[in-house]
Amino acid sequence: MTTAFDPVRIGRYEAGNRVAMAPMTRSRAYGEGASPTDLTAIYYSQRAGAGLIITEGIQPSPVGQGYLATPGLHSATQVAAWRKVTEAVHARGGLTFAQLMHTGRIGHPGLYASGSLTPVGASPVPAAGQAFTPDGMRDFVVPEELDADGIAETIADFTSAARNAIEAGFDGVELHGANGYLLHQFLSTNANLRDDEWGASIAGRIRLTVEVARSVAEAIGADRVGLRISPTVTINDIVEDDHRETYLALIDELNPLGLAYLHIGEGPDTEFTPMLRERWTGTLILNPYTPDGFTGPEALKLVETGATDLVSYGRLFMANPDLVDRLRVGGPFNTPDYSKAYGGDHVGYTDYPVLTS
Repeated sequence: MTTAFDPVRIGRYEAGNRVAMAPMTRSRAYGEGASPTDLTAIYYSQRAGAGLIITEGIQPSPVGQGYLATPGLHSATQVAAWRKVTEAVHARGGLTFAQLMHTGRIGHPGLYASGSLTPVGASPVPAAGQAFTPDGMRDFVVPEELDADGIAETIADFTSAARNAIEAGFDGVELHGANGYLLHQFLSTNANLRDDEWGASIAGRIRLTVEVARSVAEAIGADRVGLRISPTVTINDIVEDDHRETYLALIDELNPLGLAYLHIGEGPDTEFTPMLRERWTGTLILNPYTPDGFTGPEALKLVETGATDLVSYGRLFMANPDLVDRLRVGGPFNTPDYSKAYGGDHVGYTDYPVLTS
């Protein structure tokens, strides 16, 4: 029987176990030009026991930023700063992919260093809700609809950021196509109201995700590229009227590319997950649906039953840098301090204790 502590193939790599660290925004990119700091390197290296570390969302361009103090991968300064992080993870035997997250309409002009930028989206439809800006909470604005040139530039931004990730020492990248951000906005039926080849039909709505994946795969190698999706997850005002048909069509287009993995942030339609598992021909990472809590030790059984190849943990990894060791012996587990989840210093970031022998 396969267990969560057995090796697994992830693209060109063999991971030492099947416990992945899920991407978690921590809003501590206090370095020059939205760069990670030495504290970031400590944080990720502490968690190098994961089979795979997927970083917090990293914007591929300035207009891709949606939150305060989140890091980028679109400048030489940022590449140099991330290199310190990857070196620290590799020094402890870890494997890490950079998650490239363009937030699209989930942004605000007040977040951008340049006052001339406006959030972009599939259509000029603002999301319900507010952004946390330096001036406090502000309603989301009407995004600028991406035209053909804007779409081409966006694909190029993802591709350039992927190249920068490899230059910075990352083992690969994960494309964030979930949680209501730009790629998910194009997949949805309420944020994408286009009547051209980038909308209007399932084939049109999946096209941007496919083209970004194809371009990035050609640039750095498909076996260093993962994709995260979240069917039926309504975060950030997303509606998907035909999600099963949409995601099965998306997988059919992606399978020939030979990507390193598909990462599912499971939504309420849990019966759809086995269908995705059967349709996807590569490695699968699953972050199980846990509406009333967070992913716990019991999720390891999903590997044993073959429901997934890896399980990703978020909140438990936040509070337990040695989570794999704790899972192996059955705990105990530190409790996450959510008041320190976003922003701040080392408290609630790098000061969680590890098990003592």
